Amino acid sequence: MYIAMNRFKVLPDAEAEFEQVWMGRDSKLRDVPGFVEFHLLRGPKREGYQLYSSHTIWADYSSFEAWTKSEAFRQAHGGAGSTKPLYQGHPEFEGFEVIQTIQKAS
Repeated sequence: MYIAMNRFKVLPDAEAEFEQVWMGRDSKLRDVPGFVEFHLLRGPKREGYQLYSSHTIWADYSSFEAWTKSEAFRQAHGGAGSTKPLYQGHPEFEGFEVIQTIQKAS
């Protein structure tokens, strides 16, 4: 399993618009081979920004990599940056290979 995350430092008073952009987009993820799950996370408010993270779970790294090179990826990200700036700098990418998983007992 592979987890891909991007951290966003959203500008003050841009939180609602940032969330609306994410909620209103067609991510194209549901039909991508190897896609497992997506979360948009709102973190702590810091001095000068609100922290957000996109968190995507993939079956494996090769599935994630194939997604980043796909036409579906280009379509899903085609409008990025076309609005006024909503966050400081570029998103900070972090990728993680899962080495242990503990699940709730059934």
